[in-house]
Amino acid sequence: MNTKSRFAWVLWAALASGAASAQNGVTANTIVIGQSVPLTGGNKALGEEIRNGALAYFRKTNDAGGVHGRKIEMVSLDDANEVKRAGENTQKLVEEQRVFALFGYASATLSRPALPFVDQHGVPFVHPFTGADPMRVFNKHIYNVRSSYADELEKIVEHFVPLGVTRFGIVYYDDVVGKENFTAVERALKKRNYAPVAVAAVKDRAKPDIEAAVKDIAKGAPDVVILTTLFKASADFIKLARKSGLYAQMASNSFPGASPLAKELGNEGSGVIVATVVPPYTQAALPIVAEYRAAMDKQFGNKEYSFTSLESYIGAKIMVEGMRRAGAKLTRESFMRGLDSLSNYDVGGYFVKFSPTDHNGSSFVELSVITKNQQFQH
Repeated sequence: MNTKSRFAWVLWAALASGAASAQNGVTANTIVIGQSVPLTGGNKALGEEIRNGALAYFRKTNDAGGVHGRKIEMVSLDDANEVKRAGENTQKLVEEQRVFALFGYASATLSRPALPFVDQHGVPFVHPFTGADPMRVFNKHIYNVRSSYADELEKIVEHFVPLGVTRFGIVYYDDVVGKENFTAVERALKKRNYAPVAVAAVKDRAKPDIEAAVKDIAKGAPDVVILTTLFKASADFIKLARKSGLYAQMASNSFPGASPLAKELGNEGSGVIVATVVPPYTQAALPIVAEYRAAMDKQFGNKEYSFTSLESYIGAKIMVEGMRRAGAKLTRESFMRGLDSLSNYDVGGYFVKFSPTDHNGSSFVELSVITKNQQFQH
């Protein structure tokens, strides 16, 4: 090979190498990650909070020089809480925009369409915003930061049974994820020799028949109703139930998002119990909460804090730590090895544990009560 040919080959190899890196969402200066969330429609508030918490941490990271000199960019596509659009968004992010990794989809039903693309292209998927069991089956590409819905529902039942409560009703979606939630509650009750006295299976997430659900639950006259539905459906159920004379204690898992649920309920939210999977955003003495609040103030300047955006902030921090541990030569494989090394990582008073065989990072659950002014008592 003559000198001219050797130079041409070296140049081609360098360009090819750079193109390959760019295709994987990594350049000399940037790391591009992708997200599909509802930014319009009935679940807009939840999607915006998931996006905003991540944006606050990524800005904090970028202001400090990025990760090994690279700034993080997040592409957020609107899926309007529609499963089909979430799948189309994922295909666009992975195959057209060629993002490095996926982050923070708003539910298991929106995350599941991403799985074929994740597996086919080897794309890491960090912090799908769900505790649903179908997303917690081990997959080397998927990293769940938070606890499971089963953990939350066990916590709710565990809270009430010592108080003498034996009559529980359950509201759930009549689909794969919803049925898993129903099974989790049923399992927690069975462990204590109880069974649900009323159930309402909501068949349509987009247009739920709330009136039918309230009637189904009222038939069993429960003392506690456990809701596992989106915040609008849960709020509508609670309002109609009380209007109809069903004054059972209402309790929800974290799926609707504590803050969006409280806002949707307004003055009618007082006394509703919600499971939360991160520390209270009011606990400013906790390092991660103080850090989160300062970052949110800098990014948005409106002091609008929530459990949801705090959870997303923590997820983004975990993602960046995995990138840091991957080193300067960032690849998807080195990134996942970095995450797998987080054996007992202290985010700032909140601990996450991953390993090469376990990608479910936390089992932290607390119960919070919505107060009259749409705040939370813990």
